[in-house]
Amino acid sequence: MSYLEDYYNSRDEESRLLSQHGQVEYLTTMKYIHEYASLFSSPKILEIGAGTGRYSVALAKEGYSVTAVELVRHNLDILKSKLDGSESITAIQGNALDLSAFPDRSFDLTMLLGPLYHLYTWEDKIQAISEAVRVTKPGGYLLVAYCMNEPTIIQYVFLADHLHDVTETNMLTDDWHCKSEPKEVFELYRTEDISLLNSAFPVDRMKLVATDGAAHYLRRFIDEMDRGTFTKWLDYHFATCERQDLIGASNHTLDILKVR
Repeated sequence: MSYLEDYYNSRDEESRLLSQHGQVEYLTTMKYIHEYASLFSSPKILEIGAGTGRYSVALAKEGYSVTAVELVRHNLDILKSKLDGSESITAIQGNALDLSAFPDRSFDLTMLLGPLYHLYTWEDKIQAISEAVRVTKPGGYLLVAYCMNEPTIIQYVFLADHLHDVTETNMLTDDWHCKSEPKEVFELYRTEDISLLNSAFPVDRMKLVATDGAAHYLRRFIDEMDRGTFTKWLDYHFATCERQDLIGASNHTLDILKVR
């Protein structure tokens, strides 16, 4: 866990999501959380890997019943500092690989909005999703976020001029899939990787959404937009974020699954 702790202890994750380009991912994710939470009269929501509480705290303040599980103590402390005691939220330190604190079929909506970024073996990925499926009621929904491979190739390898570095360290496959390990912090996926994981579970995909679309490619331009132009950008983004021909180019995706 040391690489992960070092990363989040030194990173201002709040500022990223609060920047105008970061709001695209946040607002899109919240849009779909609300869409699926609205299918239940009083949904019980679990967020695994809640980070600093950007989603969990916001949902709790909206009146939802939320349980937030976070691995990194630094993040959990920030999350708790945002609460005033009026919220219906339980926040605990825990690991996505072991949700034994929760009985089977406990939640209507289970969210993994970060753990799959930081799991590197097939076994760990399967274990994390298996635990999330286990604690979700049949007919409930599982929302899983992923970091995508192609934006990293385009933005990091080429635009940021790291081709020599990643070639010398053997971090690319012959078909341009980034290899990941804990010191790289993030695991990267293609849409076929996500579908292969899903095939191991009793779930049906509802939607696969590009949560930030082109926002990271244009982040400087988007951050300089006036509010009217940014609103129009969001209109465009929401109109295209479910287009499957664009999914793999988004930095982040959200897989929405119904548990059988």
